[in-house]
Amino acid sequence: MRIIGGHFKGKKIFLPMDENTRPLRDLVKESIFNLILHSRKINVDINNSNILDLFSGTGSFGIECISRGSNDVTFFENYKIALQVLKKNLEILNCIKNYKIIENNCFSYFSLEKNFEKKFDIIFIDPPYKEKKINFLIEKIIDQKILHQKGVIIIHRHKKDDLTITKKMNILDTRIYGLSKIIIGNY
Repeated sequence: MRIIGGHFKGKKIFLPMDENTRPLRDLVKESIFNLILHSRKINVDINNSNILDLFSGTGSFGIECISRGSNDVTFFENYKIALQVLKKNLEILNCIKNYKIIENNCFSYFSLEKNFEKKFDIIFIDPPYKEKKINFLIEKIIDQKILHQKGVIIIHRHKKDDLTITKKMNILDTRIYGLSKIIIGNY
């Protein structure tokens, strides 16, 4: 696994040695960033943006954003093994950008109606494929108004996932890459 663009391009990042974490594949990650950079439907500039990376795992998505010049990344992870790898990846890369790690279950966190200190330009949701409560998170994001007006929500699911996304979210694009389905939307 590697960083595909920006300041840390080509650097390898560590992966957990267990099967409970499903890392974002380089091909899928590269495709997502190509969409962000080149799609006429998406008006987000990664440079100087604020990122919320839910179910961060090893931090692959958020670290890629840091490498590409984002202003701030908030990582959300509660699985101890993935947290150790995330911290190790950030430490080894000697990230000097602002980032924050919230060691909490995001469903519990959002249930408490916690408010974030800032609004986000990109919110990346990459839960385990078996997780079905995605609409809960999307609706909380919308209700709490934590996405900038031109911001996007990016969801990573299995290509056979049949979950219907809440009508509160405006779907801008859906793509299939191998086993992955990427859904990009806003409100």
